[in-house]
Amino acid sequence: MKDHLKYEIALTLIPNIGDILAKKLLAYCGSAEQVFKEKRSTLEKIPGIGSIYARGILNHSIFDRAEEEIQFISDHNIQAIFYQDAAYPKRLIYCEDSPILLYFKGETNLNTEKVISIVGTREATEYGKTLCDQLIRDLSGYPVLIVSGLAHGIDAYAHRSALDHQLSTVCVLAHGLDKIYPAINRQLANKMLESGGWLSDFMSGTKADRENFPSRNRIVAGISDATIVIESKAKGGSLITAEIANSYNRDVFAFPGRVDDPYSAGCNNLIRQHKAALIQSAADVIYLLGWEKTGVTNAPIQKQLFVELKPNEELIVSILKEKKQLPIDELCLFCKLPMSIVSSVLLTLEFAGIIKSLPGKIYRLN
Repeated sequence: MKDHLKYEIALTLIPNIGDILAKKLLAYCGSAEQVFKEKRSTLEKIPGIGSIYARGILNHSIFDRAEEEIQFISDHNIQAIFYQDAAYPKRLIYCEDSPILLYFKGETNLNTEKVISIVGTREATEYGKTLCDQLIRDLSGYPVLIVSGLAHGIDAYAHRSALDHQLSTVCVLAHGLDKIYPAINRQLANKMLESGGWLSDFMSGTKADRENFPSRNRIVAGISDATIVIESKAKGGSLITAEIANSYNRDVFAFPGRVDDPYSAGCNNLIRQHKAALIQSAADVIYLLGWEKTGVTNAPIQKQLFVELKPNEELIVSILKEKKQLPIDELCLFCKLPMSIVSSVLLTLEFAGIIKSLPGKIYRLN
């Protein structure tokens, strides 16, 4: 167990210091350990901290609880992933309120190339279950990591279908990793440890309280390339996840349903309000995310001269001029555009010979 883990866990225990302020402390101090070694007068000068928060930082009794958590994760083969670690999910890094520390138990790469979150109602219908299974079956050739929240209904069905089709799947939990909620999904959760895992930003002993679920949903939305809503009533947790994904400039997709079906009301509303793109199959997801580039070859492409660029094309070209080269997810964040739009623009620019695609979905000017 690394020595500085005690300070990283302690950083999450400072009273009234959330993830955003914790990142500000890291930016000013350089490391979690240094936060606790700074002088009080220095801490008080950091914007947003002040004398009250500085006093909480210097209360070293929180280290006792940190030591307890280190023992727990050591005993249960749990990985603590800090915000500055290479293993931290790169998609989450660019979310302002992403967790400063994650706890992960399992066997998968959280930074795999393709990650999809699937959410929906706890009262899934046969229509929703069929859509979920067909979607995951048709995505299984890529492969893709399936993320959801282990709740009753669509969440659990997505995890189960992923396992059936030999895909890795991760459940994001609204409590510590010392328990599974709902308990009826314990057997399913245990199977996920073989090809996937459990993820949470809550310490052991944290109960599955109501207020923890929106916090859980931000991880579901932020860790993936896109969030897919399969079934939802007019109100529900899956709509909160979709709203968060929109706030992160991530793609949101929804399956439509009958206009009089209460279990499709949420999906239909997302589509009508342009908060989600309508999809009917995995082929739509693959196309909109640019996972398949039909007709693109390795042959040299003659760059078109005097090309008149559209606004989004001009924006991407200007960013690549400044940054030299970027992976597609970072490019999306700089552009503040969803991946489906960026992928389409990149394909157009590549055909025109203006940009070049490198391994790992990295792009640079040609």
